[in-house]
Formats: sequence, structure tokens, C-alpha cells
Amino acid sequence: MGSPYTVQLVGQSLSNSQGEQLQAEVEDRLQEINRQMSHYLPQSELSQFNRAAAGTPFKVSPEFAHVIRFALDLAQRSQGAFDPTLGSVINLWGFGEKTDQGAVPLAADLLAAMRTSGWKNLAISAGDELTKDISALRLNLSAVAKGFGADEIGRLLTARGFTNWYAAIAGEVVVAGHNPRGSLWRVGISAPTENWREGDPMAVAVQLSNQAISTSGDYQKFFLAPDGRRLSHILDPRTGWPVQNDVAGVSVVAPDAMTADGLATTLFVLGPAAGLKFVAAWTNVAALFLIRTPDGRFKQIATPNFPRSQD
Repeated sequence: MGSPYTVQLVGQSLSNSQGEQLQAEVEDRLQEINRQMSHYLPQSELSQFNRAAAGTPFKVSPEFAHVIRFALDLAQRSQGAFDPTLGSVINLWGFGEKTDQGAVPLAADLLAAMRTSGWKNLAISAGDELTKDISALRLNLSAVAKGFGADEIGRLLTARGFTNWYAAIAGEVVVAGHNPRGSLWRVGISAPTENWREGDPMAVAVQLSNQAISTSGDYQKFFLAPDGRRLSHILDPRTGWPVQNDVAGVSVVAPDAMTADGLATTLFVLGPAAGLKFVAAWTNVAALFLIRTPDGRFKQIATPNFPRSQD
């Protein structure tokens, strides 16, 4: 997945061999998910499907099918504010496997890439077969696959009998039980500073147990256009452009990391007004928007149930 993972266990004393065995199991699981959904690995299921011809059913693993069904449901419910078929557009901007472009693409190239995308051009059968209407359609599951991976680490830990743990892949976090102090897990959300660096101050912290949190922001992966606009890796599927609003970051708390991951991206695209209305229809989900203000600071807009830490 191209991102580091973290696992923390509480109340368990593992020998070196037991720790190494658990680590190997976690890494084997993540490698399997990569073999299914990576857009970097040429022989992954996703990459093979991307090369397949239109109209040809392509059998995928049950896990891949599960993620695709969630992604298509989210695309439909958001009326296209989320779209798993933006691979060509993401690559054109330099945020996919073809990276470091750092320039605005030509209008004609962007139009051509947009013509090869569109979630309505993708279908999945009850037998886990994917079919696309456009041969050049390219899947990119970056906005849901890491969340699914974090969930899978959690499922593995639970299956091994662990009850108090923290699991994360990059910014996708899942927790269970309590932390080493015997209280709820405390997860920080970065402040969207102009020149963000790892270890910068937190904007807010949340307290969680048996939940997941994901944050999408424009302050880590971006480049500046000649006119000074910040152009980040979060694209609006409806325009093909990096999202252009005052949102700097969105954090979503949900029962699982895949849901939190996909919703964080969707809400970033929708913005606070439409986003708060949209997320209200989701059960057991809370959201926080960090909005840039004209004075260079940011303000917080949250759903009433967003679980801020009290300490």
C-alpha cells in the first residue's frame, strides 16, 4: 500500500518469537491485500483488471469485491463526489503511480482522462465479477483500501485473542478496548499548518474505543500552481480538478476504517455545508471539518457527536 503500519498491544506479554510470528501474519495479510488492490503492482488483481477489455467479466477475490461494492455504494449515495474509477485522472495530475508531475495538465488531456472514468461505467456481479464499459477505465482504491487494510489488521488481532489494541496504516486508525493507562485510546488530528511536518502540533484529539478514525487533508500531498493555488491529491470526480474550497482537512469517526476512509475523502469533496447534511444519514458516524480562514488560521466545524478528548 506504500504506507507504514503500526500495531500496539496492551496487557499482553509476547516472547520474541511470538512477536515475530504476529508481525509475519500481519505482513502476510497486508501483502495479500496489496496483491488484490494495489495500483502499483503490475500483477495485482486491480492492475490486471485495469488492462482488461471492456465488457469482459473479470473475477476478483471476495475481499476486493467487498471493497468495490462499498465504493460503488458510496459513489451512488454521494452522487459522484466519490469515485473509484479516477485512476487515469489521478495519474495525469501526478498523484498516482506516475508521480511528481507537479503541474496543471492540459485541458484536452484532462478531458480525455475524464472520458475514461465514471463509476457508472463499472459493475460487479453477484459472483464477484467486475465489468467495465470503457477499456481505458482505471480503478484507484487509494481512498478505501488502506482503511480496509487497517480493519483487516484489527480482525487478525481479535482472532488471535487480543482485546486491547491500536492498529494504523498511515492515517487510518482502528482501536479496541483501552490504552496502556486503562482509558480510552487518544488519537491526535494534525493541525493543517502551511508547511506541515511530521510531529507538528495537533489541532484536536479524540477519544475512541472499538472505533476507527480517518483523516483526509490537503497539507501533505500537494503542489502550488503558478497563481498560488494549493492543488492537492484529493480530486473532485465531478470536475477532475483538485478540490478548490476552504477545507484543509476532514476527520471521520466510524465503526470501521474503510467507512471512515471513504467518507473522509467524500466529505472533503462535498465541503462542510453539503458534507454535514450528507453524513447525517450515516449511523454511528461523526465528522470534523478543519476550515481555513482569511487570517491564515483555521476553524472547526463538527457534527454534534464528534468525540473530542476532554484532557
